Amino acid sequence: MSIWWSVHLRREAASVPLARRLLLGTMETAGVDPDVSYDLSVALSEACANAVEHGGDDARDDRSQAYRVTAYLDGEKCRIEVTDAGPGFPGAGRPRLQARSVPSDAEHGRGLCLIRELADHVHIGNEPGRGGAVVSFDKILKWRKGAPLMAV
Repeated sequence: MSIWWSVHLRREAASVPLARRLLLGTMETAGVDPDVSYDLSVALSEACANAVEHGGDDARDDRSQAYRVTAYLDGEKCRIEVTDAGPGFPGAGRPRLQARSVPSDAEHGRGLCLIRELADHVHIGNEPGRGGAVVSFDKILKWRKGAPLMAV
C-alpha cells in the first residue's frame, strides 16, 4: 500500500510548521518509526524554509507567492519534493550542486547540508521549463510493529 499528497502553500513563515505537521501526521498514521519521521520532518522544514525565503521574485503573481510540497510513502521509501517559483539554484546543471561553506556562527545557510545529512538520497536542481528550485529527498523507512502501511 502507498500514500501520497501534494499541497500548495503560501510563501509565509507560518506554512513551514503546517507542512511539517502534515508530514508527521501522515507518518504517524501510516506507522513509520518516530525517529525516521523526525528526520524527514526536519529536512522538510529546511526545504520549506528555503522556498519561503528564496522561492519567488518581486512580482506579485500567484505562482511566485506559493510553493508546492509533495510526499510519497511507498513500500520501503519516502520521497519528499519541495518546488518553488524562484530563480532556482545557480549551477544546478552541474553533476552535483556543491554545498557552500558556511561560517560556524552564521544564522542561515545550513539547510541543504542538513537535508543531505538526514536523508538517504538528495536531488537539488531547477524545475525544467518553468524555472524555480526543486529539492527532493528520499529516506528508507522503518516501521513500528503492526504499522498499517508497512511494506510486505
